[in-house]
Order: sequence, then C-alpha cells, then structure tokens
Amino acid sequence: MANQLSRLDQIFSALADPTRRGIVMRLCAGEASVGELADPFEMALPSFMKHIHVLETSGLVQSEKSGRVRTCRLSPEALVGAEDWFQQQRATWEARLDRFEAYVMKLKKEKEGAAAKRPSRTSKRKGAK
Repeated sequence: MANQLSRLDQIFSALADPTRRGIVMRLCAGEASVGELADPFEMALPSFMKHIHVLETSGLVQSEKSGRVRTCRLSPEALVGAEDWFQQQRATWEARLDRFEAYVMKLKKEKEGAAAKRPSRTSKRKGAK
C-alpha cells in the first residue's frame, strides 16, 4: 500500500509541472525524440533532460537510446493507479453529495409540513373582519 501511494505521489508530482504535462500531451500523439520534445520549450537541453528524468522515474515515460538519439514514449499503464485513485474519490464524493441531497430534501419536506400546519395570515385577517 505504501509503495502504491509513493508511486501515486511520483505521478502527481511529475504532472504538477506544466512542462512535463506538455511533454506527456505531446507523447499522447506518439513517440518522439528528446530533441523533438524539447523544441517547443525555451530551455537548455540539460534542464529539459531533468524533466524527462522525472517523467521516467514516475513511470509515465520510457526512453531508449539508439546511437545519439534518445526516443521517448508514453507508458499509459502508469496512469492506472492515478485513474483508480480518481475513481475512488469520485465514488466517495458522489456518495456524500447523495447524502447531502437527501438531507436537503428532508429539510424541505419538514419545512413544507410545518408551513402547512400553521394558519395562514390571510385566514386570520378574514376572521378579524
């Protein structure tokens, strides 16, 4: 369990940076060389490689070097843990919202019931005439 949380922390940490999210989005279209990935970002290659390293450490990206070219590809299976976590959170919040809605409806019915038991102001006025 602790290992799963550690992996989840790494994934969310990796995706917290806009540069790394941009890399992941580009890799959704298919594998690319580090040079192709770095091209849209205005930073030195060593700085960019740190982002690649973080993505690799989190398991989101795999890379392979062939000669002088390092090619990266997305590892979508790494997102399964994050997807499971989101589904658990969604189920929890949907259940809470369902309970809240039931409570609000109960209060509304109680208010309507209490209002029906009270004599209306117009009937008091008519009796006073």
